[in-house]
Amino acid sequence: MTDFATPNLPSRNFSATQDFYGSFGFHTTYVDDGWLIMVRGTLTLEFFLHTELDPQTSWFSCCLRVDDADAMFAAFKAAGIGEDPHSRPCVHLPQTQSGMKMGVMIDIDGTLVRVIENDKE
Repeated sequence: MTDFATPNLPSRNFSATQDFYGSFGFHTTYVDDGWLIMVRGTLTLEFFLHTELDPQTSWFSCCLRVDDADAMFAAFKAAGIGEDPHSRPCVHLPQTQSGMKMGVMIDIDGTLVRVIENDKE
């Protein structure tokens, strides 16, 4: 098996998290009273219950490295996630800076998810 890491992110409500992440292709592989695991292709996210979290002040974040950032953001947009930076959720579309293509999605719980495109080399 190849080494890998799985970000552990907060969720105020597992049902809402499953609906949100499910809307752009993640599916649940495990859930109990305190832990949720969701997978989309080779991406795995794990969530812990954090009912008191304020999405406007959350400082949680993670990076997802993908082969096609534009495709990931197309899935976000198709799920209805807008670009208003004051709303949760929202996206900041990918841009290329210093040779790296990166965009951001802020989820329903205020977690900042950086989506970084893998080098094509």
